[in-house]
Amino acid sequence: MGASKTEIHTSVQIEIAEIAKVLSHPARVAILDYISKQDACICTDLVDEIGLSQPTISQHLQVIRNAGLLKGTFEGKRLCYCIDMERFQEIQQLLNQFFNHTAAQCC
Repeated sequence: MGASKTEIHTSVQIEIAEIAKVLSHPARVAILDYISKQDACICTDLVDEIGLSQPTISQHLQVIRNAGLLKGTFEGKRLCYCIDMERFQEIQQLLNQFFNHTAAQCC
């Protein structure tokens, strides 16, 4: 999170903000979509598949990793990625709780 006063927010609010940051950029959504449809970890396909430069892809992957959505393994000099399904399900439950907790009669 940026230079905001994070101490005034709950850990759940901060976690939801990190998840929202991942989902707020279409390239990150495209990266997650592509990785989620693969049978194995992917290494170098992202640049060709997404159409962005390697440094840009790396920056987006860092944001996704920070939210805990990716697992990576080293194969030689390559880092291979796959979706962390356990974390993915945790996020799904967190967001469901957040949206289902909203008051229905606020206006």
